[in-house]
Amino acid sequence: MSQSEDQVVQSALGLFPSGLYLMTAAFDDQRGGMLVHSVQCCGTDPALLCIAARKGHQIDPLIRDSRSFALGVLGSGDRLIERRFRGKDAAPSNHAAVGDDDPFDAIETTSLVTGSPMIPRCKIWFDCEVMRRVDLEAELELFVGLVVGVLHDGQRVKIDPITDSLG
Repeated sequence: MSQSEDQVVQSALGLFPSGLYLMTAAFDDQRGGMLVHSVQCCGTDPALLCIAARKGHQIDPLIRDSRSFALGVLGSGDRLIERRFRGKDAAPSNHAAVGDDDPFDAIETTSLVTGSPMIPRCKIWFDCEVMRRVDLEAELELFVGLVVGVLHDGQRVKIDPITDSLG
């Protein structure tokens, strides 16, 4: 593909909506998080989210072992969270934070069903159990999460996907 054709493809792909989200997980006494840009609602009954994340991120073992994660919608210009989760010791994507230094130190956190950390300053949080993990044989992998809780405008909603219908 020529450079001009590559620019056309990149420009077209840039038209898809994207944002800045914080994906977090916890297992035992470790917590971690990473910034992600590609998130899609892929079902409403039950509520499902699909997240594209770079392979090799440092929260991967936390998601694998806990079989869960939380996804927060960052407010525009939230530099504190951006800096905190874009650390120099991050994974190859340079968007992860976990390990000996708890990235949530000195930041207020809460949790819902799965125990994944949630920072109240984010607009919305989705608490998810991992339904599927797909290796795309590319730089990214997909996580499909079953939404089991939502934190929005101070309201906490726990969802039982078996008994609660959203439609």
